[in-house]
Amino acid sequence: MIKVIELLKSNSRVDDYKINLTEKESYELFFVKGKLETVRRTHTVDKQVTVYVNHGEFKGHSSFVVYPSTTVEEIEAEIEQCVEKALLIDNQNYELPAGEEGQFQVESNFQGRSLNEIASVITEAVFKAQGDADTSLNSVEVFVNQIKGTVINSRGIHKTQVRYAAMVEAIPTYNGESESVELYQQYNFNDLNAETITAEIAGKLVEVKARFKAKKPEEELSGKVIFNKQELRELFSRLTDELHYQTVYGKSNVFKKGDMMQKDRTGDPLCITMAGEVPNNIGSAKFDGDGMSLTDIQIVKDGQAVAYYGDNRFGQYLGETPTGNLGCTIVEAGSACAKCLSQAPYLEVVSMSGLQVDTFNDYIGGEVRLAYYNDGKAITPVTGISITGKLSEVLSGMRLSTETATDNSYVGPKKAILEGMKIF
Repeated sequence: MIKVIELLKSNSRVDDYKINLTEKESYELFFVKGKLETVRRTHTVDKQVTVYVNHGEFKGHSSFVVYPSTTVEEIEAEIEQCVEKALLIDNQNYELPAGEEGQFQVESNFQGRSLNEIASVITEAVFKAQGDADTSLNSVEVFVNQIKGTVINSRGIHKTQVRYAAMVEAIPTYNGESESVELYQQYNFNDLNAETITAEIAGKLVEVKARFKAKKPEEELSGKVIFNKQELRELFSRLTDELHYQTVYGKSNVFKKGDMMQKDRTGDPLCITMAGEVPNNIGSAKFDGDGMSLTDIQIVKDGQAVAYYGDNRFGQYLGETPTGNLGCTIVEAGSACAKCLSQAPYLEVVSMSGLQVDTFNDYIGGEVRLAYYNDGKAITPVTGISITGKLSEVLSGMRLSTETATDNSYVGPKKAILEGMKIF
């Protein structure tokens, strides 16, 4: 990259630049019906160059990718093309992050182990979850990645961080007498815990059997709705997006700083923190794509939006102190114990086609592919139903579990009770 930097500096029309290097080592295993079919190891390096040009009161930018085969002449031509494109972009001016250097390691117990050793532990944990005779893992793919990211810019930023990420993709299958049912499971993590991996896969094997047995209810169901961690992650992701600098600057948010997200609250107070690094959280990082160090910030306190968060550029536009693009969402636990969660009648959502959250229309709902309905006498797997409700009412009355869990970039209550939702 030394040559690229020299070419950028030698072009008088380039005011600033940023270079993002991503070096990724991956160890991948592919299984079909329990048999290892393919082992693949990859090593890739991606290089992206961003050119900034100040023109009048504006700052424009444009990017290009440098490949191993890219020649010096081609780089010079790309820089010129980026300058021309940047001159057409009238972004409000802002300053790039400056003057920070260092090498960092994102916390993970993958560190110090080879990728193939980690993959072996994961594989053993996955297949330890094997279900009964009619339930199996039709296919399994294991990916273990070491990612080294570097950011260099013209203002003295030169930072590198190493992080790890693993992913298990599995197709649990239940074989009935005349037909089969499959589910898809994707599990992401950066902390090696064999028991947790086994539990995740075992849970999906139970679900696929339930999905096979599930029927569309003949009568209308009623009762509280219980969300699990996946739906809670999607819900809180939508809420935190409301308070991101870019959303606020674009005036596409409903909730603003100072607003009560939980009006006339009857449930647990909602407290949300955006963080840079959290154990076993794949959103963890030491700095973002601009090279800005990440600063944790509480954005919702006792149901009230109290702060915004986000990247350097839009933070400056809003006159806020940039926190950097924070990738981890932490939601405080609530008061709902196991006894509260088990009180019938209730519908516990296991899988949805996609949770829909619309803050503008005060709506929350979606199609439920699998759920457990408890009428007080029996727990029955059901499918072919939908849920709907007013987001404002759901947020105000929501009770969060005392038990917490991690799901991708989310850390928070494992379950939540939602009152006032209609099941149809």
